[in-house]
Amino acid sequence: MITQAPLRIARGGAIARITLVLLLIAAGALAALPWLSGVGDSGRAVALLVYILLAVMWNALAGFAGLVSIGQTLFFGVAAYVTIRLADAGVDPYLAILVAIAAGAALGWVTSLFMLSLSGGEFAIGMWVLSSLAHLCVNLDPLIQGETGTSLIALNAYDIETRTALTLWLALGVTLAILAALIALLRSSTGAAITAIRDDEIGARSIGVDVMRTKRIVFVLAATGTAAAGALWLASNTTFQPRAYFGVQWTAYMLFMVLVGGLGRIEGALIGAVLFFMIETFFGAYGAWYLVGLGAVAVVFALFLPRGLWGWISPYLPGEAIPTGYLITENTQKPREES
Repeated sequence: MITQAPLRIARGGAIARITLVLLLIAAGALAALPWLSGVGDSGRAVALLVYILLAVMWNALAGFAGLVSIGQTLFFGVAAYVTIRLADAGVDPYLAILVAIAAGAALGWVTSLFMLSLSGGEFAIGMWVLSSLAHLCVNLDPLIQGETGTSLIALNAYDIETRTALTLWLALGVTLAILAALIALLRSSTGAAITAIRDDEIGARSIGVDVMRTKRIVFVLAATGTAAAGALWLASNTTFQPRAYFGVQWTAYMLFMVLVGGLGRIEGALIGAVLFFMIETFFGAYGAWYLVGLGAVAVVFALFLPRGLWGWISPYLPGEAIPTGYLITENTQKPREES
């Protein structure tokens, strides 16, 4: 009897291996940047890593779990504020950043206890309200002086070259760790549950998925990554003005990066972050026209490339660049005969 498996199921492939090599080369280049280039380039590299964190985390929340939030600045701003507060109390600023990231995760868990009972527009607006409330509370702190703000002056204990290098290495380590955690999560059974909830929450619940627990996991991870972005942005820029950290522009940036790169794919978020970084680098000095240009680009993509750049590119590739699912192909092996 001649038998042949009609399909071959695999995870990864040549594209994934090439992507891994490219990512390792990019990480190595960023790590070596303090020795290869000046302080300015290292600072810009931190900005790129912050954009990557914001894009990937918002994409994880909205693209994978279907939780569209317009208030992720809650975690971005609170983490920066906690860093300022701890540093003012005498804590080393880099230790303060790590504690602020943990505080962002804790805040995400507490917030999830009541926010995840909401859905759709209620959830989105609810997150925006929480961010606005946090903004108002931070303004009441005498240390912050309202919208006047303050600075992370504790960083002056380090000379500028050391400070820039440490900030870059910390940003790179945190970004890689959070990316690895997200990929591991999406490759697990919880990752399958996350996408099942996004596609049909009632159906996922009917087959035994613990909806609230699954949502909480991805929500807390997104809060942690966004908090890391806020603390690292403060370390790179040193100044803290509440309006600048709780402002709606960060939500617009996240939306732009994910919309242009591709919703629901890690590759899309990475592409969107790099593209946004390049646009900001070359056109950010144009002020209001720069923002108009961002809006125009977003509209063009929404109309003509609704799946983003990665959604346009991926059908021409033989597999996923960052494999979180399985690749099903025809079996090319010759039939074998069994007796």
